[in-house]
Amino acid sequence: MSYPVELRESLFPDCPIRNILSRISDKWSLLVLHSLSVSGQAMRFSSLQKALPDISQKVLSSTLKHLVEDGLITRTVFAEVPPHVEYGMSERGLSFMQVFNPVIQWAIDNFEEIVRERNEL
Repeated sequence: MSYPVELRESLFPDCPIRNILSRISDKWSLLVLHSLSVSGQAMRFSSLQKALPDISQKVLSSTLKHLVEDGLITRTVFAEVPPHVEYGMSERGLSFMQVFNPVIQWAIDNFEEIVRERNEL
C-alpha cells in the first residue's frame, strides 16, 4: 500500500512525533515538568521527590536525565560541599508546557467524570 509522504513519515520510528512524544509520555516526565513549572523556580532533587512522593529515587534520577538530555529542563551544579544540584525549566520546557497546560487542565476538569464512567462499566 502506498501512503502519502506525511503519513508514511508518521508511521515509522524516525518520526519526530513518535520520537518526542515517547520521551515525555512515560508515567513521570510530564509530572516532573508540571511540578517544576508550577513551582516557578528551580528545585532540588529532594524537593522534586517530595512533590512526587510515589516516584522512586532511581526513576526520578532517570527521568531528570532524559529531560535534561532533551533540553526540557536545566541542571545546575553549585560548587559547594556537598555539591548542590538544582533542576529548572528551560526555554524549551516552558514552551512545551504552554502547549501541554491546557491538556493538564482538561485532565483535571474531566477526571472525576471519567473515573465515574469507568466504574459504571
